[in-house]
Amino acid sequence: MTTSTTAPAPAASRNRSTGALSAFVGKHFGVISISVVLIVLFAFFSVQTENFLSADNLVNVARQVAPTVIVAMAMTFVITTGQIDLSVGSVVGLSAAALGLWAATGNPVLALLLTVALGLVIGLVNGALAAYGLLQSFIVTLAALTAVRGIALLVTGGYSEPIDSTLIRPLAHGKLLGLYTPTWIAIAFVLLAWYVFSQTKFGRYVTAVGSNAESLRRSGVDIRRIQMAVLGLAGGAAAVAGILTAARLSSGSPNSGTMFELEVITAVVLGGTSLMGGRGSVIGSAIGAVTLGVISNGLVQLRVDVYWVPIVQGLILVVAILLNTKLFSRIARTRK
Repeated sequence: MTTSTTAPAPAASRNRSTGALSAFVGKHFGVISISVVLIVLFAFFSVQTENFLSADNLVNVARQVAPTVIVAMAMTFVITTGQIDLSVGSVVGLSAAALGLWAATGNPVLALLLTVALGLVIGLVNGALAAYGLLQSFIVTLAALTAVRGIALLVTGGYSEPIDSTLIRPLAHGKLLGLYTPTWIAIAFVLLAWYVFSQTKFGRYVTAVGSNAESLRRSGVDIRRIQMAVLGLAGGAAAVAGILTAARLSSGSPNSGTMFELEVITAVVLGGTSLMGGRGSVIGSAIGAVTLGVISNGLVQLRVDVYWVPIVQGLILVVAILLNTKLFSRIARTRK
């Protein structure tokens, strides 16, 4: 007489379902965790304040976080490759100032194109120095943070440049289906970044550069071009953020974007992108940027002193880094 040792089919099915769920949670833990945090914040501020959930307030929050979302998309690519860009805030300031100067010539279309090109050039110079000059991106962009801001102050004398163009102002104040133009631009950036990051060969190369650059290099891919390209994208995205900032204020201030890099990096890390490279989440970065915007707006709604906002953001960054380096890495090891 023989005894069957085959596990019951229902038990095997449950095990497969549990394993699939665990794998899904492990893979998307960063996005899931920051989404839960965002939901909790929405619930808290909606109970503690009267106007947080009003349509006008939510629409304004969406417009305010748009520059952060846009640059966070590019920063996700940068950090996933194992690099970092500390100069994006200064590029925002220079782009805003340059837009004001160029728009005064009477050709707003040319001014917009030149501003985006300026950001791309700065990013590509950073990328060339980091990738081909064999310098750490941290050092290169830290130097650019100071130099680019200095250039912005130099060309403007420290003063804002007024912008009264009927083409540029609607970029911040125009509306479509109830949402401001910057929100739609940010949504377009998120969709494009998601597609490139997850559906294209370039996106796979970005992840591979951060996780195993040597293997990718041996397969014949020039990893230096990837490293340079993502920093170029960061510069271009920062220029777009500078344009939207200048359009919203109707002036190009060389002081725009001060400490902006802290906000962007915090958003990306909150979304689950590894500071060590090799793991990134475009959707997580977008949710992280929205979370920071909700926190800032909620604190204002609670009438908390505005000086607490950067303090809270700094504390959030510390917590995010701890989670990133400890919890997320432990989950990654468990999955292996």
